[in-house]
Amino acid sequence: MSSKDWLEKDFYAVLGVDKAASADDIKKSYRKVARESHPDHNPGDPKAEERFKAASEAYNVLSDAGRRREYDEMRSLFGSGAFRRGARGTGQPGGTPFDVSDLFGGGAAEGGDRRFGGAGFQDLFSSIFSGGQGGGQAAPRGPARGRDVETEVALDFGDAVRGVTVPLTLRAPGVCDTCHGNGAKPGTQPRTCQVCHGAGVTTRNQGSFSFSEPCRNCQGVGTVVEEKCPECHGSGGVTKTRTMNVRFPAGVADGQRIRLAGRGEPGERGGPAGDLFVHVKVRPDELFGRTGDDLTLAVPVTFAEAVLGTDLRVPTLDGAVTLRVPPGTPSGRVLRARGMGVARRDGQAGDLLVTLDVVVPARLSDEARTALEAFAEQSPPAARDHLDARVRRVS
Repeated sequence: MSSKDWLEKDFYAVLGVDKAASADDIKKSYRKVARESHPDHNPGDPKAEERFKAASEAYNVLSDAGRRREYDEMRSLFGSGAFRRGARGTGQPGGTPFDVSDLFGGGAAEGGDRRFGGAGFQDLFSSIFSGGQGGGQAAPRGPARGRDVETEVALDFGDAVRGVTVPLTLRAPGVCDTCHGNGAKPGTQPRTCQVCHGAGVTTRNQGSFSFSEPCRNCQGVGTVVEEKCPECHGSGGVTKTRTMNVRFPAGVADGQRIRLAGRGEPGERGGPAGDLFVHVKVRPDELFGRTGDDLTLAVPVTFAEAVLGTDLRVPTLDGAVTLRVPPGTPSGRVLRARGMGVARRDGQAGDLLVTLDVVVPARLSDEARTALEAFAEQSPPAARDHLDARVRRVS
């Protein structure tokens, strides 16, 4: 997600919470929005799918204290929606129109929203309004953070409900095994940059303001490699195949995004790694469906079973249960098997909702037809008096 996205999207509005909402309130609101807009509840509704994705994106930022703080600071500095692309050519007075893409350039499109030539967002702008305080010395930053990586994993329905650990193989940038990420030839070490003295930025004073920018000599890293590693050519990283075991919690839903901190692309020359985001796709089950934390199952029953009642043996994901069908049960009645659904983090579980479908046979034997006709003669008529009254009035 780019910094431009952070400026233009109001994640609090997406989840329907106030900016001062607690972490619990944010979690509750996200679950509500995700449950109402989940594709399983709204098949064929692209708007609902977009709301579900937007809620997941918003929760991914607001549920993390550090990312939420950075998001709030960024929007507070620039103003919500103040620098959107649509501001161009609006004819509004007050100066030249500004496009946020001019500020972030192409870095955002390449996953560089946390880096401005190696500078973090807060570091870049903290010195603009410093007024020259602190002797004009920028705080050391070190090597730049690596970019985030995204991948997709398909899980079986049962594994998603129960939780599962799966091996995930990625071919992506990783730490160079020859130089261990510092970019220097074995036996040598990077030296401190003589221009920025390891700070990674240089500072220029302009009247009452001081402005910091990434050091051009070391590209904002703070160190210089004189003898580059022959394997990675000084970058500290190489493209390689790596396998890791990823644990998916019980109840993970289709479309959910799992964040693995520090498992993304390594930073340049020993910098901190980015994050790995795993998009979950859940394969549909031939029997069971899912509504939030509840599992759903459709079971056909005969007319006689519905009229007389019966004990019904139905499957669950982990075995079978017996449900009592009371006499006189209509088609469409839902029976509930408590605790047989999706496990939740609080140790509880949803339910298994069994919908009864009374099957009407297309053909009957002569004996069955005779018996049914005898039953029809003895059974009370359907309650259609209100319909018959309307028919008489319009006839």
